[in-house]
Amino acid sequence: MHFDLIDLRLYLHVLDTGNITAGAARSHLSLAAASARIRAMEAALGVECLERGRRGVTPTPAGKALARHARLMLQQAEHLQQDLAEYANGVKGQVRLLCNTTALSEYLPELLADFLREHPNLDIDLQELPSLRITQALRQGTAELGIISDAVDTHGLQTLPFRDDPLVLIMPLDHPLATGTVSFIDSLQHDYVSLAAHSALAVYLDEQALHAGFRLQTRIRAEGFDGVMRMVARGAGLGIVPQAALDRWPSAAQVKAQPLREDWACRHLLLCARAFEPLPAYTTALLSALTAPV
Repeated sequence: MHFDLIDLRLYLHVLDTGNITAGAARSHLSLAAASARIRAMEAALGVECLERGRRGVTPTPAGKALARHARLMLQQAEHLQQDLAEYANGVKGQVRLLCNTTALSEYLPELLADFLREHPNLDIDLQELPSLRITQALRQGTAELGIISDAVDTHGLQTLPFRDDPLVLIMPLDHPLATGTVSFIDSLQHDYVSLAAHSALAVYLDEQALHAGFRLQTRIRAEGFDGVMRMVARGAGLGIVPQAALDRWPSAAQVKAQPLREDWACRHLLLCARAFEPLPAYTTALLSALTAPV
C-alpha cells in the first residue's frame, strides 16, 4: 500500500467536513493535490472509499473501515512521537484531556497548573464536552483520557474514581419551593437560571428535563457557576450547580440549597480511557497526577 500519514489525515478531514475542498483546506493542500492523494489511496487499496455527490462525499462501507483504522494509526503515531519526545531536548508534547463542566471549573484549574509547572515540556489540550460525547470520543480513539459522570454508560472502557460530584438545586430564600423537599420534576414548573447553552452541564440538564417530558424554562443563561448563583440569589429563578461550587462560594447563605433526589444528580466523577496501561508516557504522567490522593 503506497500512502502515508498525510493521506490518512487528509481522508479523515474530508470525512469530518463532508467534502474534499474543505478537507483539502484543513490539510493545507490544494484541491487538485488532495483529490489526487485520495484517488491514489483508493487505487492502492483496490476499493472506493468515498461516494461522491453534488452535496459532498460520504464514506462507503470500506471507507468507514478505513476511517476506523486511520484514527487508530494516527493515534499510535502520536503516542510514538510523545514517547520519543522524552528523549529529545526541547521537544514539547501534548496531552488531550476531555472533561465535563464541573471537573473543568471546580477540580482541575489548580491541579493542572501544578502539573504543568512540574512538566515544562508538556502542554494540555483541555476541552469541555458532555460525558456521553467524551465516552464516544474515547471509544472511537479520537481522545485518550476523559473525566465523566458515572451516569453514562462506560461499557468497553476502563474507569478510576476521581471526585464525588452531587448536584444541588438552589433558589432564592423567599422562593415558594424553599419550604420543603422538592424533586427535579417539581422544579420544572418554575423559571431557571441556566449555564451557557454550550456548557456540558446545561446540555445534560436539558436532556434530563426532556426525558421527564418537560422543558427547562430558562429565563437567562450565565457564564459559569458564580454567575448562576449570584442571579439566583437576586431572585432571577432556580439553578442547579455542583455542591463543590456552592461550598466555595462566599455568599452561599444568600440562597436555599436542596439536594436533588434523582439518582443522576448523585454523581461521581470518573477518570476514563479505552485502556490505562497502553497510554503514552505523557498521558500516564497526567493520569498519575489526577489519581494522586487529595
